[in-house]
Amino acid sequence: MINIKKSVRIIEGCLPDQIPDEVLTSPEPLILKGLVSSWPIVKAGRESNAKVADYLLQYYQGQEVLAFLGKPENNGRIFYDETLTGFNYDTVSTKLDFALKQLQIHSENPNPPGIYIGSTNVNAYLPGFRAENDLGLDQHNPLVSIWLSNKCRIAAHWDSSLNIACSVVGHRRFTLFPFDQMENLYVGPLDKTPAGQAISLVDFYNPDFEQFPKFKDALEHAQIADLEPGDGVFIPSMWWHHVESLGPLNILVNYWFKDVPAHYGQGVNALYHAILLIRDLPPAQRDAWKLIFDHYVFAYDQANFHHIPEQARGAIGELTDDNARRILARLLNQLKR
Repeated sequence: MINIKKSVRIIEGCLPDQIPDEVLTSPEPLILKGLVSSWPIVKAGRESNAKVADYLLQYYQGQEVLAFLGKPENNGRIFYDETLTGFNYDTVSTKLDFALKQLQIHSENPNPPGIYIGSTNVNAYLPGFRAENDLGLDQHNPLVSIWLSNKCRIAAHWDSSLNIACSVVGHRRFTLFPFDQMENLYVGPLDKTPAGQAISLVDFYNPDFEQFPKFKDALEHAQIADLEPGDGVFIPSMWWHHVESLGPLNILVNYWFKDVPAHYGQGVNALYHAILLIRDLPPAQRDAWKLIFDHYVFAYDQANFHHIPEQARGAIGELTDDNARRILARLLNQLKR
């Protein structure tokens, strides 16, 4: 395993219903020590894995969940196959109670098959769970998900949303990098990925520095967050994070939320559109579009548009909810042609 020199800064004393704004606006990741240690599911985990299963299943309504099943020789790594056109696991639908039973059966196996249930909506699959196990983030309208697995590791990736991830059963290790390390992380395919986001192709357990030499530079900027049951980690938008689940049963509950309204959409959609329409243009045209994007987006300054009456600025005016909806409607109409 790689050696990380810097630890994520630890914040003590945060309560689940009183997370300070200075945490939610931090430009760097933070460990929120003991954030959810009072949750009943955390207390159940301190007793036994069987208690955890009983606790969860009292909320479960019997729906099938999506699971990744990996071979023992994968050593828990959720990744591609050798060709990078497929994956090293099988995707199956199963019942949560069956999956928990399999995790229990393999809990003493020193080399178990990988069992991974990722990003499952808590409200839909475990109604009532949040009445006793929740963060006070309702004003941010978070997407709350639960993740269950035995020992596994998820390649470094980024999310556009802010994220508070709470380790409720088992131990987790997050290895985090600022977004400007993208080039040094050797990112794989954009549109065929294990779980929706492009991932680093570097094996953090056995990095190949001949194939990925700049990964050494990335490590100079890495931060590590080791979470015990009851701890949380705040991950700012766009930070790369590699996630390891370290025990025979690991459960995480996370909260994704944005600091912009949801109807603004996903930035990656603009990226796909730019690849389609701009990337392969002649260099002079690409350079012109780069200036246009700087003018209207990346170096946007209202002072540059004072020559246009406010009521006539349209898409380049203030991005109110109404204006955002008009832009979206225009874009949808254009894409239908």
